[in-house]
Amino acid sequence: MHKIKPLNYSFDDLSPYLSEETMKRHYRIYTNYVNKLNELIPDNEENLEDIIKNIDKFPIQDRDKILYSASAILNHEMYFNNMGVDKNKLVGKLKEKIVQQYGSIENFIEEFKKQASYVVGSGYTFLVLNNDDLEIINTSNQENPYSYGLIPIMALDLWEHAYYLDYFNRQEYIDNFFSIVNFEQINNNYEKNIK
Repeated sequence: MHKIKPLNYSFDDLSPYLSEETMKRHYRIYTNYVNKLNELIPDNEENLEDIIKNIDKFPIQDRDKILYSASAILNHEMYFNNMGVDKNKLVGKLKEKIVQQYGSIENFIEEFKKQASYVVGSGYTFLVLNNDDLEIINTSNQENPYSYGLIPIMALDLWEHAYYLDYFNRQEYIDNFFSIVNFEQINNNYEKNIK
């Protein structure tokens, strides 16, 4: 059984950038994905990455639903963990790599925002590891980078439920994301995966 993970902050901690109501609704959506996956594969103890990477071991008629739910859980957990209070200063080896690849932190943030603005409909923008390099990619719906052999280290949820109560304009939501990014956690994700 897969467990619902608690947030690392209160539902109202990200206000005014994301409201308490938005976070509560969004968290309920995440819990529904966990419950759905547990209905589909009730006795499965594998981690979600392995489920995604080895989706072909499940009955073909269930693969789409399993892959969708497992990816949605991972995407939401990364997105929620990417945010926090007072941790939005880039640190560690990730800072060094970003400056090396993008020239500056500001250039990276602008490129991330630009790529996020290209998402049509529902999806995510991810910062991923592709071998030793960082890449910014977009995925549709609940696709997860593990399906493509990439390692996600940061996620921005661009489904309407992530922002529609607080923002009329999605670009404003994208711009404000970097006010609540938890770069300490993102650096941890990066350093864990470069060892």
